Amino acid sequence: MAVKTDVLTKAEMGGESILAALAPRVIGGLKHAATRVLPPILFLALLLAIWEIACSSPGATLPPPSTVLADTWELIVDPFFDKGGLNKGMFWHLASSLQRVAIGFTIAAAVGIGLGVLIGQSTLAFRGLDPIFQVLRTVPPLAWLPLSLAAFRHADPSAIFVIAITAVWPIILNTAVGIRNIPQDYRNVSRVLRLNGLEFFFKVMLPATVPFMFTGLKIGIGLSWLAIVAAEMLIGGVGIGFFIWDAWNSSLISEIILALIYVGLVGFMLDRLIGFIGNRVGGYSSQ
Repeated sequence: MAVKTDVLTKAEMGGESILAALAPRVIGGLKHAATRVLPPILFLALLLAIWEIACSSPGATLPPPSTVLADTWELIVDPFFDKGGLNKGMFWHLASSLQRVAIGFTIAAAVGIGLGVLIGQSTLAFRGLDPIFQVLRTVPPLAWLPLSLAAFRHADPSAIFVIAITAVWPIILNTAVGIRNIPQDYRNVSRVLRLNGLEFFFKVMLPATVPFMFTGLKIGIGLSWLAIVAAEMLIGGVGIGFFIWDAWNSSLISEIILALIYVGLVGFMLDRLIGFIGNRVGGYSSQ
């Protein structure tokens, strides 16, 4: 019995030592989480309180948060309903918009990275194309929509074109800056090692330009999301932009506010997704 008691005592002491060692890490992790989570929650609560007070007066033109929640509760709890036509839940509108953004942004990323590498590597291409790009990138996204409708004759390809033409410029310019900022020592070493074009791209160029490239991609995805919401207001069909415009035509202000909240949350998640991919590709950090 004495031996068993000694064994149990040592086991208990070992468990206590493990807990004692883990306790500071757990407490530190909780403190770190609290410093990241609590400030936005507190400021959000303050903002909602101010909004509630400011919009609760009889002459207020916008509904307070309590009214928005009551008016849109069915949309919140059942985002997947589909009654045919354009009468669909929020999920389907967001999914339709995201599908267009995914296609348009993929095109913009492929074209933007390719052209960025070209004008970053070639001085002649830079001198010839950079002035054109600088002029075209100042054209507002919706200014391209009539031209795209005239060219494609259909809403979806027109919206995808607007997304691509809006998102491509920051990708081109940031990629080109990254290419031109590759240290000359890296280029000299690649010549000594006699790396071919593909080896130079994957072993030298890509790792060196990932921070610049993903900065352009993050800006591009944000512009894509902005462009599709604006374009869908004009082209119609299923999509979050059309949902907002249709709610405005029906004087459903609460639904507009709900849609704007969803738009902001989806845009935030898209931004974080690009940052996450950048971290996996080459240690890019958005902080």
